[in-house]
Amino acid sequence: MAIMITDECINCGACEPECPNTAIYEGGLEWDWAGGTTLSEVEMEDGAVIDAKEPQEPVSDEFYYIVSGKCTECTGFHEEPQCAAVCPVDCCVPDPDYEEDEDELVAKKEWLHDE
Repeated sequence: MAIMITDECINCGACEPECPNTAIYEGGLEWDWAGGTTLSEVEMEDGAVIDAKEPQEPVSDEFYYIVSGKCTECTGFHEEPQCAAVCPVDCCVPDPDYEEDEDELVAKKEWLHDE
């Protein structure tokens, strides 16, 4: 299951540098698939293929946010999600909209990092 940042976020930024997949972004900032990964192209759900460096719309304009498609809960890097471990207000929590088992998280990590 991917991690999400709730609206209790105080925008301290402690989580952002901890993410091994660069899946965490400051509110209002665009993101891309390439950052922190080895991806050069990404096939979207509609079948379209985009350049991984193509800027994407922010998920949140107000708070730090996690791109669920890049979140592996730190699987293959750490024993637990590092964003949750360093968050001073415990607002990095499992996202019920993106439930994934360990095999799926390992496969996502391998896809993101071309292993």
